[in-house]
Amino acid sequence: MPTQSNSEGRSFPPSVAVRSVSSDASTDDPRLFFNRELSTLDFNQRVLHQALDERIPLLERVFFCAITGSNLDEFFRKRVGGLKRQQAAGVSSLSPDGRTPEEQLALIYDAAQRLYERMSTCWEETLRPRLRTKADVHVRAYKTLSASERRYIDSYFDTHIFPVLTPLAVDPGHPFPFLSNLSLSLAISLHDPDHDAQRFARLKVPDNQPRWVQLPDTHQYVPLEQIIAHNAQALFKGMEVRGVNAFRVTRNADIRRDEEEANDLLKLISEELRERRFAPVVRLEVQRDMPDDMRRFLMKELSLQDDDLYTAPSLLGHADLMALSSIDLAEHHYTPWTPVTPRRLRQPTHTSLLDDAGPASGGDIFSIIREADVLVHHPYESFDASVQRFVEAAADDPDVLAIKQTLYRTSDDSPIVAALVRAAEQGKQVAVLVEVKARFDEANNIEWGRTLEESGVHVAYGLVGLKTHAKVTLVVREEGDALRLYCHIGTGNYNAKTARLYTDLGLFTCAPDIGEDVMNLFHYLTGYAPDQSYNDLLVAPHAMRSRFFALIDQEIAHQEADGSGHIIAKMNALNDADMISKLYEASQAGVQVDLIVRGHCRLRPGLDGISENIRVVSILDRFLEHTRIYYFANNDAPRVFIGSADWMTRNLDRRVEAIVEIHDAALSKRVTRILDYALSDQYAAWELHDDGRYVQRVPDDDAPRAASALQWRLMHDAKQEGPQG
Repeated sequence: MPTQSNSEGRSFPPSVAVRSVSSDASTDDPRLFFNRELSTLDFNQRVLHQALDERIPLLERVFFCAITGSNLDEFFRKRVGGLKRQQAAGVSSLSPDGRTPEEQLALIYDAAQRLYERMSTCWEETLRPRLRTKADVHVRAYKTLSASERRYIDSYFDTHIFPVLTPLAVDPGHPFPFLSNLSLSLAISLHDPDHDAQRFARLKVPDNQPRWVQLPDTHQYVPLEQIIAHNAQALFKGMEVRGVNAFRVTRNADIRRDEEEANDLLKLISEELRERRFAPVVRLEVQRDMPDDMRRFLMKELSLQDDDLYTAPSLLGHADLMALSSIDLAEHHYTPWTPVTPRRLRQPTHTSLLDDAGPASGGDIFSIIREADVLVHHPYESFDASVQRFVEAAADDPDVLAIKQTLYRTSDDSPIVAALVRAAEQGKQVAVLVEVKARFDEANNIEWGRTLEESGVHVAYGLVGLKTHAKVTLVVREEGDALRLYCHIGTGNYNAKTARLYTDLGLFTCAPDIGEDVMNLFHYLTGYAPDQSYNDLLVAPHAMRSRFFALIDQEIAHQEADGSGHIIAKMNALNDADMISKLYEASQAGVQVDLIVRGHCRLRPGLDGISENIRVVSILDRFLEHTRIYYFANNDAPRVFIGSADWMTRNLDRRVEAIVEIHDAALSKRVTRILDYALSDQYAAWELHDDGRYVQRVPDDDAPRAASALQWRLMHDAKQEGPQG
């Protein structure tokens, strides 16, 4: 395995607040854990760094700035909202790092303010000027427009914007209006000349109009809110507009109801969605030039404190930069990547020249899977030509009797859903678990569920008290006098769009033991089988935690016997305290533990006597790292697993998850190579230090990116027709 980089690269002050700890501390000592919320903010700091990285194409940097804004919106809705709910309820329990909700909110305020300011500065002082000078893309202030440009923009206002605006006065006869979540508004300060009185009105910036209004035949754009502000007088005839200032609110999304008391889970979630619209405001964003009296007025009306206020130089709602990032200027985007068809799923038109791969199998997908398990890696390999093909083939194959699938998040106009509908209309037994509690996709999933039901699909809407996050499909096929079970088990959603943006693995198999396990899992999901047992699958919350603990204990035993203990785990986030304590135990026994954790991480690596054998790297690059891989050296007989679960408490205890072992030696070797590439990445990897700092590795001057970056190496492998499987 690769060794740790000795070179120190880019870094930034950590948000996490660490405390000194001695080597004889117990493995559950609060000082051994980073705070989850602050670690999440540090993850977003790394995302923002992508927007500042000169090695990345300019419009992709704008995209990363937009992602930072979107992530911060979600952080306030979910994480800050949850802590505020705990605070209001008088919750006094401590986080694993030993802090109350009040203490965490205080720490969050300082760290979030710094990140918010850096994000705003990144846009105003770096990206916006670079767009102008490097790409001839101009985001114009209204006041800089020429007379002819103003005529065009004002005409656009009259025809496209003015008719949909609804000014709302605030006075004794007009209460302060409702502000929808993440809505951009204008606070209008008015003077009534007839009564010499000051008035206030709120004007919502319509979200059904483009945020960036384009001047004809140019890449020049004017923010919608500025167009409205400079034409506001047209809405208040007889009044004098004294000031117009933008502001934006974020509402709590952490609304919880008692599922045990619900008679109808679908109705419960629908009610929760309605309640979320009116949840308390947890953040107010204003522009820096908003007068103090206007700020105080808004904060009073919204029942907010000083630490709920965030100030930006100009732009509010950085997530809306996503539209600008998609401008069609090829030289300022990544080189387009077209996923390849997995080797064994190609039609047998030729034999490959690759020595270790052999010819493509071709034929129908079921015969290919019968030959040997198939592993696919998105987006390097095509989702359409593998997962989508599998479901569509099952829908159209007359020998297929039943299809069962979990749907957590899927795309608009989903080809997967279309195939399931077609299968049901052809008389096949189709059962789908649609998870209506998938955060922020609840409404979409309810709609998908109803569409499926109307086509004759048996739809279950989740389990009380648990989210179904497993990514599994089961196809039951009649072959001769017997039935054969074909399965797909993956790390990512059945979503054709995100499959081009997220890295995920999927295994196709017809192994009887795995098929039986997946069949039993669906019996648990759609019926009543709480004591279901599983031979091969690791299923949460059934026994996944205990089986992972047993695998770690086995590595400790191997280390004590012959010094061969080694664990590698790749995941999105790591926050489960008991799992972290177990990894500390392994490190203390001398087991080498390598963790590839993209997002937040509560574990403190590199502490003498506790975690000196643990290293943590985080990789952020072109595609979002989403694969979950678990490797246990097992005394030179490696055991490798993939699946839907991170080592997070929610995944291990509060979700239905499925992880499968890769038994095929060639496929296991292929997955291990992904881990090797990740650990040796010298381009996009950040190393976590014991003080909470993430330091980006510095590549050798003569090292080409394609030879050092995980994702570039995988794209290169795919272009070379890829490994077998």
